[in-house]
Amino acid sequence: MSTHDDHLTEELLDRLLASNTVESYLDGEGITDRPLPDYLHELLDAHGLTRAKVVRASGLNSTVVYDLFSGKSRPGRDNAIMLAFGLGCSLVETQRLLRIAGLSELYCRQRRDAIIIWCLNNGYDRTATDDELYRLDEPTLLRAD
Repeated sequence: MSTHDDHLTEELLDRLLASNTVESYLDGEGITDRPLPDYLHELLDAHGLTRAKVVRASGLNSTVVYDLFSGKSRPGRDNAIMLAFGLGCSLVETQRLLRIAGLSELYCRQRRDAIIIWCLNNGYDRTATDDELYRLDEPTLLRAD
């Protein structure tokens, strides 16, 4: 991960607000929009996985996963969370994936999100997380249509 990821959001906000111009902040911090496929490939490498393993672990259709990795499509929130499970993401990595994908992060005051956060933090895979969601009467990530 880049060193810019190490800065706390609050610290960056303080720097932005203290800047004389927005350009000085953007240039000084090296702020750029990070493409989702770049982050997905970074996670793939960091976790020593293949896309085929991510497909199996996530429960997503292989075409969906390949399209996300190539940048042909953007995920919906549940698909992004399933992808995070497939990539073996930590809670921090999952939140970052959601943010980069332009989706809302998991929120601990929302019951379903709290269950997912707890499962991520406790090392559950996508299947075990769906079992917990089902047990607690919340919609599962992988829907039986």
